[in-house]
Amino acid sequence: MFERRLKRRSWLLSAASLTVAGPLTGLAARPARAATTPWPMWEQFKRSFMTRDGRIVSDDEKGGQTYSEGQAYALFFALAANDRPAFELLLQWTENNLCAGDLSTALPAWLWGQKPDGSWGPLDTNAASDADLWIVYLLAEAGRLWNDRRYRAMASVMGALLLDKETEDLPGLGLTLLPGPQGFKLGEGRWRLNPSYVPLQVLDRLAQALPQQPRWKALQASSLRLIVDSAPKGIAPDWVIYDAKQGFLKDPDKDKAQGAYNAIRVYLWAGMLHPEAASRAQVLAALRPMARLVHDTGRPPERIDPMSGESTGTAPGGFSAAMLPFLSAQGDEEAVRAQQTHLQEQPLRPTAYYEQCLALFGLGWMQQQYRFGRLGELQPKWTSRP
Repeated sequence: MFERRLKRRSWLLSAASLTVAGPLTGLAARPARAATTPWPMWEQFKRSFMTRDGRIVSDDEKGGQTYSEGQAYALFFALAANDRPAFELLLQWTENNLCAGDLSTALPAWLWGQKPDGSWGPLDTNAASDADLWIVYLLAEAGRLWNDRRYRAMASVMGALLLDKETEDLPGLGLTLLPGPQGFKLGEGRWRLNPSYVPLQVLDRLAQALPQQPRWKALQASSLRLIVDSAPKGIAPDWVIYDAKQGFLKDPDKDKAQGAYNAIRVYLWAGMLHPEAASRAQVLAALRPMARLVHDTGRPPERIDPMSGESTGTAPGGFSAAMLPFLSAQGDEEAVRAQQTHLQEQPLRPTAYYEQCLALFGLGWMQQQYRFGRLGELQPKWTSRP
């Protein structure tokens, strides 16, 4: 343990000496200052799901497992709330428990919990690239917003690791983010991809902030195509197959082909794009059929077939919260009010970890706790946003 701590301290010191792309003009780092207005939803989320040592405990009825996604989302909320002590706890727990103690050499294991022998640790060491992408982004933004060179260096190192292990040059699509290092190449010329894993504002920012710019810019282009071309009828799928000869195809796994608990994030990320973001108009136009469906039916479906439009199930309140930025961006204030009313009639389930995450993103954006800038930069309420 002592050797591991010494190793970790050594890499942090060496990483801090790396040359990392400085802030863009107009995005100068600002020293942290005390939050003038609290974020009650984040405080409640911490009380409900975060342990004292920085672990986010899910409500999966499997003994309180932890997902790298949950750690990443909590890091986002902590930074948006100017909650640096929580941010550091979350980061330390993630590195120590999901990265085998060294974030510079290992991407986070996506699932952690109690093993059959009663011990606790990673249950699957494969990584989830959506969580990894958010963590790299948040380290870069924490370095800028809190003026901390260590976070910026960690972003550069982890970003390079992500690009090396979780991307592949797909014929006809270019450098593409795979959902994880293993298990997503299905055979010769076919891959399984996830449109909700590529928030465009995150890629926009990383293409400006980190030294590996050409590869981040390539990911921007393939991610935009993934979001738009995987939804030919304007409804995003949870998962999609990319075929080098045929392009995007419906996933043969019926459950994965549905638009459900993954796809809801495609609309959430799209709705939060800055009005002047380069990809915003194209994405909103491509996904407009979902906005019309929600307007006409009064609420988002829990599950929907992206091709037939047939829907099943009753969506939880978190889906309505996730739809708010998207419907607002589409200019449909009537649908926004309908979802707000629905949330009053069907409150968020207090112990539903994923639903609460969706709500923190959606309601936090609506309450202007944060925004994303034109180039993807995080603009929390506690900073002097332009």
